[in-house]
Amino acid sequence: MQRLRRVAAAAVVAALAATGVTACGDDGEEGSGAKVLKLWHYESANSAMGVAWDKAIEIFKQEHPGVEVRFERKAFEQIQQNAGMIINSSEGPDIMEYNKGNATAGLLSSQGLLTDLTGEATKRGWDKALSPSLQTTARYDDKGVMGSGNWFGVPNYGEYVMVYYNKDLFTKYGVKVPTTLDEMTAAMDTFVGKGVTPLGTAGAEYPAGQLFYQLALSKADRAFVNDYQLYKNPVDFHADPLKYGAETFAQWVGKGYVSKDSASAKAEDMGTAFIAGKTPMIVSGSWWYGRFKDEIKFDWDTFLFPGNKLNAGSSGNLWVVPASSKAKSLAYDFVDITLRPEVQALIGNNGGVPVAGDPTKISDPKDKKLIENFNAISGQDGLAFYPDWPVPGYYDVLVSGFQGLINRSKSPEQVLDAIAKPYQDGVAEIKRD
Repeated sequence: MQRLRRVAAAAVVAALAATGVTACGDDGEEGSGAKVLKLWHYESANSAMGVAWDKAIEIFKQEHPGVEVRFERKAFEQIQQNAGMIINSSEGPDIMEYNKGNATAGLLSSQGLLTDLTGEATKRGWDKALSPSLQTTARYDDKGVMGSGNWFGVPNYGEYVMVYYNKDLFTKYGVKVPTTLDEMTAAMDTFVGKGVTPLGTAGAEYPAGQLFYQLALSKADRAFVNDYQLYKNPVDFHADPLKYGAETFAQWVGKGYVSKDSASAKAEDMGTAFIAGKTPMIVSGSWWYGRFKDEIKFDWDTFLFPGNKLNAGSSGNLWVVPASSKAKSLAYDFVDITLRPEVQALIGNNGGVPVAGDPTKISDPKDKKLIENFNAISGQDGLAFYPDWPVPGYYDVLVSGFQGLINRSKSPEQVLDAIAKPYQDGVAEIKRD
């Protein structure tokens, strides 16, 4: 990990020198002396979080007259790939949404690029508002491993992976909602028999890797999750559950459940195809829910991945405050606002999963179901985090691997080889620190 830190730090310095950008201080002032809070996130305007955070910005402005909020909506991939350089520059934000997990927030915290929020979490009661399981992704040790240590981020929503389905297409083709994996494969066989590709995904971004992980989790237990995510014991990639996940994924491609064309598709392509009514099912996260609720014109609903006791999911992404932030106290105030009851209720009533919301304030039955399913998963310790979290750079490794399975250029064994070595090398590097 020390080598990774040095390489990353050197890359940041070189990039900043090349662009003439310098790191900024912590005076909270800019230009003519007006107070400024620069805020970045990557949620769509009509998503549950986008709606709620717009309200939080409105409240913040009311309570901080004279402070200019410079909000910029960024692309997920833009922050995913360039976060280290972005937040260490004078052009970076004072507060931003960032991915939780060892390979993202954990890595940046270990490099000293994020502000330690432990004192604020205690002073402002964030440690009381968030359950221990939700705090897992907020806290990182000095190696950047989640679950213990100091607070480096604050989530204000939860999330999990489920199956979204087109009820109209299910009715048209006489398909019932499956409750087991066998029933799900039978349902997909029915669609294939009618010339319909049943499952949309995206090989160029995260959805394909999450589908693989859901399949693996169908044969996993908590001990596997602790080994894979927290390095409790070595992980054998050529044994179940990972072997089962890769082999079943390949079988689903071979049977026509997943289109080979989806190897080059991005998450947005998958989502818009579902919105257009072209896809019977997608396996993806609750972050789509608010947008689907707003844009879909047909009858649709969700169900948990059939038969799984473990599901990809966790707290939502984190509000992080870069160490270079010029307006840290303002950033803390904004985080505090996002945890208020009125903002939490907006998350719930727009199809999100609030972490400190009152279920009695949720009016729509479908929204209640979304929250009830999350509570059911978290209540049985069923949140298994995400497949790309364990080590830095692993997201791109998984994307490449499962593109190879979808376009059938690699066998399951070759993909498992390809994703095993970077994982093992990354874990070894972290443990050497």
